[in-house]
Amino acid sequence: MKPSRPQLTNLLIGKSILETLFVTALAVIVWTNAFPPTFHGWGEAINSQTIAGWAVNNASPWERVEVQLFIDGKLYGAQVAQLSRPDVVKAGWAKDEWHGYNFDVAGLTPGAHDARVYALHRSGAGITLQLLGDPIQFVVDHR
Repeated sequence: MKPSRPQLTNLLIGKSILETLFVTALAVIVWTNAFPPTFHGWGEAINSQTIAGWAVNNASPWERVEVQLFIDGKLYGAQVAQLSRPDVVKAGWAKDEWHGYNFDVAGLTPGAHDARVYALHRSGAGITLQLLGDPIQFVVDHR
């Protein structure tokens, strides 16, 4: 028996909906593997010569996170966040206190600067960076 036009139309609409749901689920899986929403952290300018903060990977709380500091859009430095930060444990963000970082930024030109700290994530899809906290605005004094 041949399906009628309304049945065929409904069948094609149903097939399109199922395909859309499948592609959406696939995109979400790829996105969460490439850009995991599991990194948390914060950074601040302690003074005009130091950017310090912390970074935690909630998916692997004992792991030390590699962080990269960009100042005014240029890579300034990289390190593993493994300094003592007991405040991070007290706040419930980490299982242990060894998630801090500290960048010495002495030698910058006087004036206003924009710093951003990123967690580095390596996965099968490559390397991605996830911004930790908000951009850090600070001023280097004219001395």
